[in-house]
Amino acid sequence: MLQNAMFPVREIPAIWADQDNGNILKKDTGHKFIVREDTGKVLSCMTENYKLVKNETIIKAAEPIIKKYKGEMKEVVVFGEGQSTHMSWNFPKNKIKIGNEDEMTPEIVIKNSYNGTIGVNIMAGAFRLICSNGLVIGIIASEYKNKHIKSNISLDDFDNVISETMDKTKLIFTDEFPILQGTEFKDRHIVDFLKMFPLQANEMVTQALIANRPKSFWDLFNVGTNVLSHHMNRNSQATHGVEGKLYPSIKKWAEKEAKVAIA
Repeated sequence: MLQNAMFPVREIPAIWADQDNGNILKKDTGHKFIVREDTGKVLSCMTENYKLVKNETIIKAAEPIIKKYKGEMKEVVVFGEGQSTHMSWNFPKNKIKIGNEDEMTPEIVIKNSYNGTIGVNIMAGAFRLICSNGLVIGIIASEYKNKHIKSNISLDDFDNVISETMDKTKLIFTDEFPILQGTEFKDRHIVDFLKMFPLQANEMVTQALIANRPKSFWDLFNVGTNVLSHHMNRNSQATHGVEGKLYPSIKKWAEKEAKVAIA
């Protein structure tokens, strides 16, 4: 699975060429092409300040600490011709009990791109064990972002970043999730919930709400994870976009309602 992300890429200078009286004139444009070598596809044209960071380099930097926590490969998604990649690992040896019924295990997602849309990015996620309802839930426990700029790239602190993310994610599971479980949502939240999904998924999400009859924000969150994990295209960036805002939005609604209830 991981091999899907480790395709070879290289930089090729973008040279402007013209003819003058039979002479070929070449000029450096200050840009370069990022080319996927196994297919010959040009993934992007970037400025000379862009620093190519290969997926393979990131994986080699992350693997030792992932192995330390006994992480297991969950998913590799390559978008387009290879322009961006999402890689995720879950950590079943570090699972945490949430309430009386659910168990969660931390998850690490590493993102990278070859077209400048994202830099090297690490975020925390979760994996719901009850129904193997896997999802990157967009918890920014300890987000690491590093733009592809020559003066900015360093993978030396991956060990600390992943360790910190794991520790902070555990705190989020125990501090934030109980608020979602103990707070009921209002009708207006259903409307906002539906708006998070692409219009073409509206009927599917509505049917999931009817079938599951959620009461708490935790229930609503799990309806969303179920739809995203089992009924939407995992290779679509739109799917991953909803994943990124699902948890932060529901968490915000739950905390606001919890404060109103206390007042």
